[in-house]
Amino acid sequence: MDPTPALPVLDLFSLAGHNVLITGATRGIGAACAIALAESGANICLVQRPSTTNNSTRDAIAALGRIVKTVDCDLSDLEAVKHVFPAALEAMGGEIHVLVNSAGIQRRSPAVQFAERDWDDVIDVNLKSVWLLSQAAGQHMVPRRRGKIINMCSLLTFQGGFTVPAYAAAKGALGQLTKALSNEWSKDNVQVNGICPGYIATDMNEKLLQDPARLRQISERIPAGRWGEPRDFAGPVVFLASKASQYVCGELILVDGVSAFAVPLRAAAAFRPRYARISFIYDG
Repeated sequence: MDPTPALPVLDLFSLAGHNVLITGATRGIGAACAIALAESGANICLVQRPSTTNNSTRDAIAALGRIVKTVDCDLSDLEAVKHVFPAALEAMGGEIHVLVNSAGIQRRSPAVQFAERDWDDVIDVNLKSVWLLSQAAGQHMVPRRRGKIINMCSLLTFQGGFTVPAYAAAKGALGQLTKALSNEWSKDNVQVNGICPGYIATDMNEKLLQDPARLRQISERIPAGRWGEPRDFAGPVVFLASKASQYVCGELILVDGVSAFAVPLRAAAAFRPRYARISFIYDG
């Protein structure tokens, strides 16, 4: 048994003194996660494109009185990705406690027409850059026997989707990568977990939001009665980054309003999901 006195429960969620490296935090889910982590006490290093002019996340973190640094990188440039973690270590004083892989891109096209370039772009950003950053993080965290890696997976980690073959392939693989790294590193006190967003009202889903038929079909399949919002990820990311989740390893946490496996009340003819969420009630 661990002889260390238990912390008061709210203290388990404190990230004071922690340094977080996060990708994809310029807007949307990533921005909400970065700000939530800073609100919980963490200092933040943002990975952003060299051309980025949107500094709202950085400004919000600075307004909280936290240290906030930036590392410029286009995550589709895999050679450049290899230099991100060392640069972040230097910027943050030689220690990174948490890595959040939140960056992602989307390309939509029927599979028979899907361009090879689009396939490569999506796989590189959504999967290979995550692998490279996670490997670098593991090389830093495992010897120190301390660290957290949080991968932003997807509803399509479990489902194939339509007209998004590269995205579905990348997110499916990312779920397995999360589990594979957890299998290796949990014994070294490095917890690797994933968060799986459902249908979230962000720029990435703008085409769906602007398509009345698809919007209706999808909305009917969300038992919670609404699309998710970036702020819905504040709690899960802080939980997984903090001591509150020390014994949570290799999990893929759905933040989806139950939409992943729910049967729609009115199944749309154009889309009939093949999954159902089943609840077992034990009355003992």
